[in-house]
Amino acid sequence: MSFSRASLFDFPLKPVLLSHRSCTFLPRRRFVPSTIPGVSPAVLLPRSTQSAQIIAKSSSVSVQPVSEDAREDYQSKDVSGDSIRRRFLEYYASRGHKVLPSASLVPEDPTVLLTIAGMLQFKPIFLGKVPRQVPCATTAQRCIRTNDLENVGRTARHHTFFEMLGNFSFGDYFKKEAIRWAWELSTIEFGLPANRVWVSIYEDDDEAFEIWKNEVGVPVERIKRMGEADNFWTSGPTGPCGPCSELYYDFHPERGSDDDVDLGDDTRFIEFYNLVFMQYNKTEDGLLEPLKQKNIDTGLGLERMAQILQKVPNNYETDLIYPIIGKVSQLANISYDSADDQAKTSLKVIADHMRAIVYLISDGVLPSNIGRGYVVRRLIRRAVRKGKSLGINGDGIGNLKGAFLPIVAEKVMELSTYIDSDVKLKASRIIEEIRQEELHFKKTLERGEKLLDQKLNDALSTADKTENRPCLSGKDAFILYDTYGFPVEITAEVAEERGVSIDMNGFEAEMDNQRRQSQAAHNVVKLTVEDEADITKYIADTEFLGYDSLSARAVVKSLLVGGKPVTRVSEGNDVEILLDRTPFYAESGGQIADHGFLYVNGNQENAVVEVSDVQKSLKIFVHKGTIKSGALEVGKEVEAAVDADLRQRAKVHHTATHLLQSALKQVVGQETSQAGSLVAFDRLRFDFNFNRPLHDGELEEIESLINRWIGDATRLETKVLPLADAKRAGAIAMFGEKYDDEVRVVEVPGVSMELCGGTHVGNTAEIRAFKIISEQGIASGIRRIEAVAGEAYIEYINSRDSQMKRLCSTLKVKAEDVTNRVDNLLEELRAARKEASDLRSKAAVYRASVISNKAFTVGTSQTIRVLVESMDDTDADSLKSAAEHLVSTLEDPVAVVLGSCPDKDKVSLVAAFSPGVVSLGVQAGKFIGSIAKLCGGGGGGKPNFAQAGGRKPENLQSALEKAREDLVATLSEKLG
Repeated sequence: MSFSRASLFDFPLKPVLLSHRSCTFLPRRRFVPSTIPGVSPAVLLPRSTQSAQIIAKSSSVSVQPVSEDAREDYQSKDVSGDSIRRRFLEYYASRGHKVLPSASLVPEDPTVLLTIAGMLQFKPIFLGKVPRQVPCATTAQRCIRTNDLENVGRTARHHTFFEMLGNFSFGDYFKKEAIRWAWELSTIEFGLPANRVWVSIYEDDDEAFEIWKNEVGVPVERIKRMGEADNFWTSGPTGPCGPCSELYYDFHPERGSDDDVDLGDDTRFIEFYNLVFMQYNKTEDGLLEPLKQKNIDTGLGLERMAQILQKVPNNYETDLIYPIIGKVSQLANISYDSADDQAKTSLKVIADHMRAIVYLISDGVLPSNIGRGYVVRRLIRRAVRKGKSLGINGDGIGNLKGAFLPIVAEKVMELSTYIDSDVKLKASRIIEEIRQEELHFKKTLERGEKLLDQKLNDALSTADKTENRPCLSGKDAFILYDTYGFPVEITAEVAEERGVSIDMNGFEAEMDNQRRQSQAAHNVVKLTVEDEADITKYIADTEFLGYDSLSARAVVKSLLVGGKPVTRVSEGNDVEILLDRTPFYAESGGQIADHGFLYVNGNQENAVVEVSDVQKSLKIFVHKGTIKSGALEVGKEVEAAVDADLRQRAKVHHTATHLLQSALKQVVGQETSQAGSLVAFDRLRFDFNFNRPLHDGELEEIESLINRWIGDATRLETKVLPLADAKRAGAIAMFGEKYDDEVRVVEVPGVSMELCGGTHVGNTAEIRAFKIISEQGIASGIRRIEAVAGEAYIEYINSRDSQMKRLCSTLKVKAEDVTNRVDNLLEELRAARKEASDLRSKAAVYRASVISNKAFTVGTSQTIRVLVESMDDTDADSLKSAAEHLVSTLEDPVAVVLGSCPDKDKVSLVAAFSPGVVSLGVQAGKFIGSIAKLCGGGGGGKPNFAQAGGRKPENLQSALEKAREDLVATLSEKLG
């Protein structure tokens, strides 16, 4: 059984370990009949417009057992993939089900990475968290699973992308109707021979057994009771659960129906329809209580049914996928039918992965190194490798520097009409994303493959000597990942092909070390004494009071000067102070530390310490500051006071950062995620995953959204929850970040909900205003926005206003006329510069005319005029004009070399040879380069004209003399 092995409601956020049954809820899109491609509008009426008698009538009609004789004519109906999808939806629509669109592949539930089952969008209904919108529904859901990626292409039916056809009841009909309709759909609508359909049930589900045996008429020997692991679905340790029943198709009924028949035998059976009967609630003590509202969740694999009806040996050879394989075969210039098993596997992998890639990008998932983006990147890189193994060079059609995956993607999009009609509308963006990712990976693929091959050879060689199993070190796997962009899964695949394992523990250790190093500059505090014993062993955790108070009485527990513990520090010294409790926020989560003061008010001695930084090691806060007056001793009580104005600035920028992330997701796409941040007193900085600059219109829309939310004056809500509860509530967590079991959730109701330990305003109105001051790229696929809010916004606007006033005063215009005035000035400046350049050129041409009489001849029977001279401080452009003038006025053949020193530490050189000189094989570009080297530079150009430069003006004269000698010698030799 393969449709319902794991929990739908307990799903880890990992890109490559997806459980089979997990779900989330997406807001219901308003249903419009035309939004369901390929389904007749006549059957898309709401249940209220259809008579409820349809259900009653369908439920009361006895389903007659189909003849045991195998039907050989069941292909008389259209059995294309599109037809199977349409017929399924129409079948259930005619029985009162509301046909709903497929949900996105990107679920909103943060505990679920991707949509992997048809019932995902209905999770809150099944859990009783939201009321049902319709009594029953049917969908054709796009799904992605990557938990068994290594089986894709190797087995007949494993895929990353597939469609799950489902019918769902929310307290409407139950087991009897679900079983009858599943049988009727399979054997009558789709015409499967009844003697080829087997059924599995939960071992204690006698009710299902009676329905299958007595009402449907399935022979007892074809009804198999199976255990809890296979045929009992649970949503988690507690909650909705119930037995399952599956339908299997028998490809080899001639093998008989003995008691020991194994439905898990993939060579004989394929499970194509799964029925889940949610009828119990599992309590904390493990008891099963009957649900008041019993539900039905089913899933029929479209690709599997297509394999059965189209009578092909595997899912890949159905009309849903085979045309894509055909396109890849064409690019690889091979025949699928005559290809060996390895080539066939590669063809299948590329076709399968391209379906997943196209639909994921269409739903807003862009290649990146985290989360869903990592899934896309990994699939693209696997496909590129498989293409290379097939011998596809470049784009496969002649452009060796091109990309072939976009061509395959076009075929996928041709087949998308009835799967997702939006795909073709996004075609250009999808193609460009795939093209960029493929070309980017190809740049490092060859070098990475060479290194991997070398490391695998080393591992094999070492294993031969030690007689151990060959193993690639975790460090080497990490280098391939970090430097060459090889997902560790690809490294593992290649290694497996060579019989080499990978030290995954070592790889994870390298990854953890990299994470620690990347955070070291901001989050690590060195707390050691002379003998290197960690002082944190002797100091209790610091109690943080800063969420509720900006001042507090505290006791000095330890003092450090230069990393060494001391008992007393006097005025003028820098010191690190450990307190038992503090209102100071320590730098973390991108937010900088509080500033403020520590005051000692004693009978004999007072002291003031200015705190300029607070860092945190584990849960110990280290206050860094300077003794401004008096002296500080261990054991003294201090009044710790945070600078309230600076704290407010940080709070404003931190809440504004949360609003910025929400606005980016709305404007740019839900897949956009945080890649880093800085919350400072004077600005905020937000790094996010995106592959292009934001347009001005997008930036304006983001600003407008945030300022609208600020104006809404929404009160923030902060609470501490168990991590699992926070994620279920929809709180955004940083991918790859580790959290405690209890987490702090900061919510701007209706706008943002994040796991965050930072300080925030109480109401969005405190932010006052928000302004983006820059947007730029900082790395491949990473963009950065800098912005100001609150008091920093006022300062920014005042500064800009002051600059504008000075500009208006200087230009003698109003603010609204500044742009036109600057444009006019720039145009005037360009015209003046051009005029000056023209004058310099004319002056250079005049000087060239004066020195033209210095030209001399080389040769006897055939002569060539040669001129090599310095033109003092003439600029490069004017030197060029002078040389061109001399070549045109002196008779061909002529060779001209000119030099000048237009600026300090700058040399300009030019060589101009007429056609008669070039015909002798003397080229200006090659000649001038060697001369420029004498002046500490270089250059080159065409055979008839070349320019060069240098940094040693003192060598110009000797260089020109060398040019004169070499030119005379070369020309004399050529004239012979």
